[in-house]
Amino acid sequence: MATEIATFGGGCFWCTEAVFREVKGVESVQSGYTGGHVPDPTYEQICEGTTGHAEVVRVRFDPDVISHRELLEIFFTIHDPTTLNRQGNDVGTQYRSVIHYHSSQQQATARSVIAEMAIVWDAPLVTELSAAETFYVAEDYHQDYFRQNPLQGYCAFVVAPKVAQFRSTFAERAVD
Repeated sequence: MATEIATFGGGCFWCTEAVFREVKGVESVQSGYTGGHVPDPTYEQICEGTTGHAEVVRVRFDPDVISHRELLEIFFTIHDPTTLNRQGNDVGTQYRSVIHYHSSQQQATARSVIAEMAIVWDAPLVTELSAAETFYVAEDYHQDYFRQNPLQGYCAFVVAPKVAQFRSTFAERAVD
């Protein structure tokens, strides 16, 4: 089985990771950082907003089960691609909406989906599209954060509703 990698930034990676872990055909999800100028950044550095990195997830998926296009459709449903450097109360360039493509096919698909989504949203999209860069895996405590901390305040009030929205909107694509 050949897998592919997709990299998305849609605000806090806890939210994005939690949703993509629920998708049929997704083999693994890692939270991390990419798109900046500081090698091996830490979470504390990212939070300062001076490294240029975004909080992202790297999704390994089976394209025979779920396509990159379908992952992009989910991505555009679980975050607001019209708010520059912000998702809800999370503010800063590290929370920007971004797609890092890993092939020319992913780039073309992302451009097509962005054009389609521009019609759906009432405000202009600010989602960046750029080639995949060095991916730095976030600290261990960030991995699978929602499953390990479902009652933590942010998880209960921000992450859980996004997961529930995914499950209701994309029930056929959710892991049973």
